[in-house]
Amino acid sequence: MELIQENPDLSAYLAADDVIDHDHPRVRETAARLAKKAVDSYDYARLAFEFVRDTIPHSQDSGAVQVTWRASDVLEQGTGICYAKAHALAALLRCEDIPTALCYQKFDVVHGLVAVRFNGAWHRQDPRGNKPGVDARFSLDGERLAFVPDVEAGELDHPVLYAAPHPAVLSVLKAAPDRPYLWKTLPAALS
Repeated sequence: MELIQENPDLSAYLAADDVIDHDHPRVRETAARLAKKAVDSYDYARLAFEFVRDTIPHSQDSGAVQVTWRASDVLEQGTGICYAKAHALAALLRCEDIPTALCYQKFDVVHGLVAVRFNGAWHRQDPRGNKPGVDARFSLDGERLAFVPDVEAGELDHPVLYAAPHPAVLSVLKAAPDRPYLWKTLPAALS
């Protein structure tokens, strides 16, 4: 699948905003701690991916009821669903000048992940969090995502790479008072 930048300007995929707030002290401190362990930008990206995947549980898996959407809140509260974890990873990567996009898959609901740019190409990564039946890994050599769409069942990979969260995703995150409510309002499509 060919991935398509929504914005042709690569700097858009390094920007900070209200959601991917990589200028926040919590994000900067976490990034600095991870960067001390890294030997290069690829190693940093892998460490940041593994940090978000493994140390921030997916809210559904852990039973957490709070809804996070801002990267700094995900890091501070230590929980989030796929979209929130993607926001946190994007902030950590952008903090270290690694272009990072938000991207989506469609199953019964929309699933969120990221794409990182290395060696002139985009590579999708899924920090959702592993569990039985899910074994996502950081890879620039073939995708190791949490889920693979079944095209015959109407599932798909959205090819567009977004610099900011899709409005359909962000609006449901912001409107949800808790995860049980959020689960009833997750978007079934990007419109």
